[in-house]
Amino acid sequence: MKYIVLFIKKTLRLLLKPLSFVPALLVMYMIFSFSAQDGAQSSAVSTAVTQRLVSEIDERFEMGWDAQTQIHYVDRLNFYVRKGAHVTEYFILAVTVAIPLYVYGVRGIWLIFCAGAICVGYAGLDEFHQSFSGGRTATIRDVGIDSIGIFPGILLSQFLCFIGRKTIFRPLSLEKKSGGGAGRGRGDGGRQCAESHYRRASYGRL
Repeated sequence: MKYIVLFIKKTLRLLLKPLSFVPALLVMYMIFSFSAQDGAQSSAVSTAVTQRLVSEIDERFEMGWDAQTQIHYVDRLNFYVRKGAHVTEYFILAVTVAIPLYVYGVRGIWLIFCAGAICVGYAGLDEFHQSFSGGRTATIRDVGIDSIGIFPGILLSQFLCFIGRKTIFRPLSLEKKSGGGAGRGRGDGGRQCAESHYRRASYGRL
């Protein structure tokens, strides 16, 4: 039974490790599809979200805004909602990129460098792709705004993975160490037995 459980664990690791990159690919596709929208479509989506936000604030806090006042706040907040959406997208992308890299053993400063390079590089490519959509432009400033969400996402992923490795997945690492210790113990016992046999044979010749 023990060997069956061990086989299942190893099989799951072999399957799940490569699949850990799937969420990152899905997020990249989501960002790509948003960037494929032309200026009118993108503006309509962000305006609708901002209108919903302003309406919720008006209702929850009983502000009593008339239609003209709500339009005023929609115009003022729409820019920040758009950029906040970009920051959120790349925060999620950074999390989904950093976790698989951590699983494959990329840790510390190298995780920040590798995941950051992938996400910032994708932000640059996405801006380039966006420039081909009608009514939209590509700017270095937007890449910088996207990066605001990238590095907090990487640091959060590294912290959560470290906590998980020390708590949830700690029994698996202890099992590996104990297995290695048992193997070394058997090897040491075999060497001691051979040395004892050699000493007896030497005494016999004397």
